[in-house]
Amino acid sequence: MILSELLKGIDFTLLKGSENTEINELVYDSRKVGKGDVFVCLKGYNVDAHKFAASAVEKGAAAVVLSDPLDLDCETVIKVDDTRAALAVLSANFFGNPSKELISIAITGTKGKTTTAAMIKFILEEAGIKTGTIGTLGVVIGDNTYKTNNTTPESYEIQQALRKMIDEGCKAFVIEASSIGLKWHRTDAIDYDYGVFTNFSNDHIGGAEHATMEEYLECKKLLFKQCKLGFINRETHVFDEVVKDAECKMETFGLTEGCDVWASNGELTRRPGFLGVSFDVNGYDHYKVNAGVAGKFNIYNALAAISVCRHCGADRDAICRGLEKAKVKGRVEPVPVSDDFTLLIDYAHNALSMENVLTTLRKYEPNRLITMFGAGGNRPKVRRFEMGETSGKLSDLSVITEDNSRFEDVMDIIEDIKVGLAKTDGKYVVIPNRKDAIRYCIKNAQKGDIVVLAGKGHEDYQEIKGVKYHMDERELIAEILAEK
Repeated sequence: MILSELLKGIDFTLLKGSENTEINELVYDSRKVGKGDVFVCLKGYNVDAHKFAASAVEKGAAAVVLSDPLDLDCETVIKVDDTRAALAVLSANFFGNPSKELISIAITGTKGKTTTAAMIKFILEEAGIKTGTIGTLGVVIGDNTYKTNNTTPESYEIQQALRKMIDEGCKAFVIEASSIGLKWHRTDAIDYDYGVFTNFSNDHIGGAEHATMEEYLECKKLLFKQCKLGFINRETHVFDEVVKDAECKMETFGLTEGCDVWASNGELTRRPGFLGVSFDVNGYDHYKVNAGVAGKFNIYNALAAISVCRHCGADRDAICRGLEKAKVKGRVEPVPVSDDFTLLIDYAHNALSMENVLTTLRKYEPNRLITMFGAGGNRPKVRRFEMGETSGKLSDLSVITEDNSRFEDVMDIIEDIKVGLAKTDGKYVVIPNRKDAIRYCIKNAQKGDIVVLAGKGHEDYQEIKGVKYHMDERELIAEILAEK
């Protein structure tokens, strides 16, 4: 590929060399540079890749894109104002601008991004539109999941994933647009067809993230400068501020009559192996849906998904089927085991997330709420005390086991969890091996129980003494059922 093809749409200054330089690959990690590559000097919170530009040249880089002045013995040097913004455009050009061949949907907000993305995917696929997702779970295409380092990966990985989605037959994609992803231009170079704003609350303040809540919100609002049609939760307290700065057409969803799409008669629903929420859809149409995700707060996420998908050609039947089938790996994820009780896998791995999950499940009035969990090693002990106390207060039975013990002894971690449990009158058993603990839960569950396997969620490994071993709880469950 010729460098000039990559530079289309970028304001730049040619400091040295020629735009006609032939290049092989686009790289922003100097450790991966090969002969004939173009190296982009990204600036991060902790690392400035300008420091590694000379090393990239030594490895054979044919061109360097930078924002700060450097004296480089390189064939071609390009200067831009912001290398992160430039990387997004370079990447889009490198992969042939794949987003233009897909229905493109981005979701931002403090909570609900992963669940809303999953709901949209399930609905669109019920409508015959194969859909890929990019987010907390990684890049998901069909039955395959490709892990990423961030909820919103670097722009290169995004564009690469979009091209792969097209190659595998996708017609649409959904991306979780985090505030950092928007701030650092990872989501640039895509004119999104649809953008969603779920909600806004205190999070991601300090350190490498955002200095203030105001900055955090400003980054979220960037999405509505990049999409053609936006959807926003009418009941979010920042509604007016977000809408006034939007540069696209906007539609609303919520529980308030008069929204473009609004819900009424919300109810929790439960049947063997299924926890969900039902409600009436109002606004553009009127019908009832039953979503397979636990908790009334998920009505908002379902409304967001409905709002988007009806514009993508999904009819009410596809919406109803998709929402009923919808689930998020590792987020109150049901695993079919028995018609007598409900078994769930959830990522809750601290006291706050555990409290949120168990409080939600309590509202389904189980015969017993059983929580199996451990705690991570080489982490503050107070987390273990808090998790023990939370489970002791909210569970009818706690099953204490291992998690990622890392370099600590599992039994020492369990003793710390018991300190928190001792502050309550909650019943508990200790079963150090996680598979044995799961087996105990399945064998001893009673009719009407809800059993939560907490802590691992979508993770498929167990870390012990610095080594990560493969361990997927779904596989362990299948093995235990096969034993029976």
